[in-house]
Amino acid sequence: MTEHNTEQQDERNRAQDRRQAASSSAAAPAGAAGVPAEAPMLNRAAWLRILPFAAYMLFIVIADALERLGVAPAALRWLYPVKVGLVALLLALFWRHYHELGTARPALRAALTAMATGIAVLVLWVSLDAGWMTVGSSPGFDPRNGGRIDWLLVAFRIAGAALVVPVMEELFWRSFLMRWVVASDFETVAPSQITLKSFAITIVLFGFEHNLWLAGIVAGAAYSLLYMRHRTLWSPILAHAVTNGLLGAWVVWTGNWSYW
Repeated sequence: MTEHNTEQQDERNRAQDRRQAASSSAAAPAGAAGVPAEAPMLNRAAWLRILPFAAYMLFIVIADALERLGVAPAALRWLYPVKVGLVALLLALFWRHYHELGTARPALRAALTAMATGIAVLVLWVSLDAGWMTVGSSPGFDPRNGGRIDWLLVAFRIAGAALVVPVMEELFWRSFLMRWVVASDFETVAPSQITLKSFAITIVLFGFEHNLWLAGIVAGAAYSLLYMRHRTLWSPILAHAVTNGLLGAWVVWTGNWSYW
């Protein structure tokens, strides 16, 4: 890419940031005498991004409670389709409020960069698994019945992980939390305005959401940098989808069910 083209792209990115900030500011309520009202710590836009993530996490708690009550692990596997189905429903209901998903899709070069990043994250994910790089243990997701793979379960797992989870997690971690640390009225924060503090807090929390905490931090950093660089949430969503989709294929191929 020539220097002239790079400058044009940077100018387009800055213009997009200005349009996003202006659009969000215009939608913000104003107080008396035209003075902007103080934004609550968690506004409606925040809850619309928190709820799908919270629903997903709630099912993890439910599964753990049912297992402690003696429900067979084989039966608990069917909670996954219910979980991703509920999350997909919530995302569909709230979709028109996700203004960041209405922005332009990444250009070809950016899309290829996101896909390459997703592949690199996958390689690191299955490599950063030494004892000190993990916290706790993961039961994984074993779709076998009597030694034979249940392909319907595999289809639900890969579809959920590659199509639903990336949208849900990127809306929560990148679009909401990483900007919310900067300002509670997070929709007014452009990706280019994200601070080192918000970047660090988000990737560390994202990392420890996973059993492979170091791999999680690396993945979180990669997805966050894509968002900051490309100024569109679709870039980390695409990278995340590539990572999860290929991880699913790798798990089925190798039988390393603990990585699920």
